[in-house]
Amino acid sequence: MTGAGGGGALFRLSGDRAEVAPGAVHVPGWLPLERQRELVAACRDWARGPVPLRHTVLPNGGVMSVRTVCLGWHWQPYRYTRTADDVNGARVAPFPDWLGDLGRAAVAEAYGDDGGYAPDAALINFYDGDSRMGMHQDREERSGAPVVSLSIGDTCVFRFGNTESRGRPYTDVELVSGDLFVFGGPSRFAHHGVPKVYAGTGDPAVGMRSGRLNITLRETGLR
Repeated sequence: MTGAGGGGALFRLSGDRAEVAPGAVHVPGWLPLERQRELVAACRDWARGPVPLRHTVLPNGGVMSVRTVCLGWHWQPYRYTRTADDVNGARVAPFPDWLGDLGRAAVAEAYGDDGGYAPDAALINFYDGDSRMGMHQDREERSGAPVVSLSIGDTCVFRFGNTESRGRPYTDVELVSGDLFVFGGPSRFAHHGVPKVYAGTGDPAVGMRSGRLNITLRETGLR
């Protein structure tokens, strides 16, 4: 770790896992290259539908620069549904068991135990070089279980903030292809976002020429 700051200083984590905030754990290089390639191939399949990769339209008419496809449950601002009523009305693709196994392994890596983690939804976000994600909280779930975040492709700046506001204090972390980030416990409802993607920094060996994939796993607490 070369530095950290509550006011937004950028630091690059190296080596083993590090706790960025209570309950927020960064594990650099957790996904081996072959697993990254498998996930890229799976994401390409999911992006074709039944609900395709799309830019989400916000209630105020704004359009997110990130493109998203969902598994298990469809996220639309600001709720979950089984069908993508804001896209094509189709039922979303099921959440695969093997992805749940990966989520449990991720939580166990971060916390030493998976705690019975049972994710049932995934949001897969694709960032090109101009994409950004504003500061927000993941609050649509009825479960306080951790959120698992996997990064593949281009490096990004991941801004991890506080539970009270979108502003300071926050910490900026560089997430590189293969990195794992888990946030739960006191940090479960922390604001977070992606203010920058470093285009062209990813390794083409993962199966992507450019862009960043972010796979986030959640427990919705819904039936």
